[in-house]
Amino acid sequence: MAEQETTELTIAVMQANPHLGDVEANLDALQQRRKRAAELGADCLLTPEMYLAGYPADDLVLRQDFMERIETALQKIAVLTQDGGPAVIVGAPYREAGRLFNSAFVIDNGEIQARRDKVNLPNYGVFDDKRNFTPGTLRGPVNLRGWRLGLAICEDIWFADVCETLAETGADIILSLNASPFDVEKADQRLMQAISRITEADLPLVYVNMVGGQDELVFDGGSFALNRGGKLACQLPYFSEHLSCLTVRRAAGDVHLTGSIAHPNGPYETLWRALMLGLRDYCDKNGFPSVVLGLSGGIDSAIVAALAVDALGADRVHAVMMPSDYTADISVTDADQLAQALGISLQTIAIRPGMNAFEDMLAPAFRDKSPDIAEENIQSRLRGMLLMALSNKFGHLVLATGNKSEYAAGYSTLYGDMCGGFAPIKDVWKTRVFELARWRNTAVPKGALGPDSEVIPDRIITRPPSAELRPDQQDTDSLPPYDVLDEILIALTEEMADIQTIRARGFDLETVQQASQLLFRAEYKRFQAAPGPKVTARAFGRDRRLPLTSGFRPQSTESS
Repeated sequence: MAEQETTELTIAVMQANPHLGDVEANLDALQQRRKRAAELGADCLLTPEMYLAGYPADDLVLRQDFMERIETALQKIAVLTQDGGPAVIVGAPYREAGRLFNSAFVIDNGEIQARRDKVNLPNYGVFDDKRNFTPGTLRGPVNLRGWRLGLAICEDIWFADVCETLAETGADIILSLNASPFDVEKADQRLMQAISRITEADLPLVYVNMVGGQDELVFDGGSFALNRGGKLACQLPYFSEHLSCLTVRRAAGDVHLTGSIAHPNGPYETLWRALMLGLRDYCDKNGFPSVVLGLSGGIDSAIVAALAVDALGADRVHAVMMPSDYTADISVTDADQLAQALGISLQTIAIRPGMNAFEDMLAPAFRDKSPDIAEENIQSRLRGMLLMALSNKFGHLVLATGNKSEYAAGYSTLYGDMCGGFAPIKDVWKTRVFELARWRNTAVPKGALGPDSEVIPDRIITRPPSAELRPDQQDTDSLPPYDVLDEILIALTEEMADIQTIRARGFDLETVQQASQLLFRAEYKRFQAAPGPKVTARAFGRDRRLPLTSGFRPQSTESS
């Protein structure tokens, strides 16, 4: 007997932050959200892609014991729905006949009513779905409470085939389950793809996205719904969990969505909140009670300290000033003022005693050799060793404070300033670091736990950057100015542009070649770098995979 059509369906969109691998905790959270959805009068609860497992689960889905937990959780959800409350559409991995699928399950009336598998498996950038999953087949909509619901999973709305099939087989609406990671361009790209699909299919669409930090990835939420024609019907907030009900109505042959619309963030707040979320979840999901970082009096450690306070609260952030013979008095003063402004503890541990010990130990080996980069890097590595000692003693997570420009150019010391378990600004170019510092001094992002005041002393922002490893050192002794260097490095990394293409933009050939050589020589350093949140279109880490041992170097066809 055909299911009777209804004129109204209320969907509770569950923008959730799952804990990858903790199936039981994710199930508990779903139970609580379903209870709330029932109180709101929802007919159906819709989760993000791979909600029960977390995403990307990578090779965890190859473990039999993990998949057994997923299967148990699905059966428990089925039992839940015996109460006549909201149906559940949940994302989870599925195994069948030795194959794995990235699936969406429709669960109602005490049983799994239907399953749809992800058809288009991404295998680029940060995505490795093809490594573990088998592509699904094109299927029609599922019937639920008098509605024909078309299910698409993330990448399925970046191509036309799934939505076209759903339209041709009589879907009333498209429900898209997503675990779409953040970068500064992604929100606009998602919206454009969704509009393209509903234009082709002539159907409304609900897009639910995961939220939360997962190692190098940040999922920003921002779930939304579009009516036919592309008009926004619902917009959930970014960077926070949220449960929002939207109503689907059928009248005069049309299906129309209505829901609430949250206000968007500006570009700097968006970036800051992404970095906050990535840091907070890395600490909390891995059980770190606190963080420790070295304060140098420079802009990078200042930004990381401010981010950490906003993400975790001042009581969980510990800073250490580790002056050397070359540390300027104003660096000590500025670091102290920063710590006071943020309300964090700051202790001072001078590294001269450690340098004396190393100089004595190495004196026979370094006989007749003049001081050079070896002695400079010992200073940096001493600082890293001190931070790791504090980490071991007190359980702090060490934060590395390097930015993307330094990682790209190799302007960092392996086992020194690169030392740490997490690198919050690893994907933030130096020029953007300065912009963020100025912005944070005038604004407080939503959800921040830091002070509502200027937090970074102005002199930290205006002073020329210096590693302070030798007398009168400045970054420009070794690197082009950052406003020039960053543009070249962005072209080399995020665009994979060749030297001729970059030269055509008006850059000096010698400078382009210098930046290119620095980039390619430092691949081994980046391979050993701590993870940090991806916020650009192409980050170092999962996004960039180049051999450490390679004879390739970009070359120019012109002479300098």
